[in-house]
Amino acid sequence: MEGRCTCGQLAYRLTAAPMIVHCCHCSWCQRESGSAFVINAVVETAALAVTGASDLVHTPSASGAGQEIARCPACHVALWSHYPSAGRKAAFVRVGTLAEPNACPPDVHIFTSTRQDWVVLPEGAPAHAGFYNPAEVWSPETRARWGAMMAG
Repeated sequence: MEGRCTCGQLAYRLTAAPMIVHCCHCSWCQRESGSAFVINAVVETAALAVTGASDLVHTPSASGAGQEIARCPACHVALWSHYPSAGRKAAFVRVGTLAEPNACPPDVHIFTSTRQDWVVLPEGAPAHAGFYNPAEVWSPETRARWGAMMAG
């Protein structure tokens, strides 16, 4: 999978499939994206082949720990984030920046307690009012990949 910013100065290619795809409905993601939610494909940063330079912008978060958002220095589009839980080992890639965003539908909807009332979740879609317990949601393969990433 490949993606880029709007102006094309910053591009990336995923060299591994995402571990999981989150659709986050939290009010912070709504504010930061200017939309009703953000969809992030979680991948090891080592599996993110980047062409061009990014600006890492520290942005506050509800947890108080913040996040780093990788933005194109020219058009300022947000392409991925790094969260304190994994630091720069994991990249939360903005699915909307992919050339084929339909390739990454959400595996789980999170922070639905603050979703917009007009957003209707697909019937049967896994959804959580806040975050979730990865041991209950992630596949054994995803848990193994996350563990290997964190150990590396």
